[in-house]
Amino acid sequence: MITTILAAAGTAAADANPYGLQAALREGGLISQTVFGILVLMSVVSFYILFSKLFEQQKIIGQGKRVRQAFWSSNSLREGSAKLDKNSAYKQIVDDGLAAQEQHSKLTDPVEAHDWLHGSLARSEAAINSKLGGGLAFLATVGSVSPFIGLFGTVIGIYRALVKIGASGQASIDKVAGPVGEALIMTALGLVVAVPAVLSYNWLQRRNKSIAEDLSAFSNDVLGFLASNGAVRPSIAGPAKPVTKPATTTTTAGQTGGVPRAN
Repeated sequence: MITTILAAAGTAAADANPYGLQAALREGGLISQTVFGILVLMSVVSFYILFSKLFEQQKIIGQGKRVRQAFWSSNSLREGSAKLDKNSAYKQIVDDGLAAQEQHSKLTDPVEAHDWLHGSLARSEAAINSKLGGGLAFLATVGSVSPFIGLFGTVIGIYRALVKIGASGQASIDKVAGPVGEALIMTALGLVVAVPAVLSYNWLQRRNKSIAEDLSAFSNDVLGFLASNGAVRPSIAGPAKPVTKPATTTTTAGQTGGVPRAN
């Protein structure tokens, strides 16, 4: 019963608006339907990339907060690495630094330890940043290409309107309203897909830049720790000490401070 009512309502809505989206897609034929399908697919994939990257970025940001709280209070890098999450980006940097330190002693060609460690940590950072940047190229492509895909549907709609005018011999509104409406819908769809993709790309890029700066600072701290055998490490702020006020004395005038009154 409910299905019948909804179907009747949908049919009535379609009859009341013969120039809506469904009517435009039916009149546009295979080309308009293909353009619409491509734009919808681009939009779905763009939002999937947006939310998946936000989850990935937030995970690394949370890992960075835990590093600042507990990692540098450890006695050694191995002890600190054990406190980090198994798949943590910061743990990857620490483990790569420790592995590079062990590998340096096995090198037959003389290479300075600082250069070897710095190169290994830089490769680790680059791998993490590359993973964070995955999918952003698709957002940039969608932001630049989707308006032109919508414009292609617009051109087809205008062409169909001109064909109907030429076939009928008169430019009546009922002959051109459908194709022109289809053209405008395709233009709007292209913009609807492009704008969120561009905004998402810029936002994710900015967040990636902030994460890369934190990873670079942590990598430099790890390098300093390894190069100094643990003598150099970031300072950890301890709890604030309570401030004690100096004792006050009563003077002959009844005021605080000054020279105490003699008996």
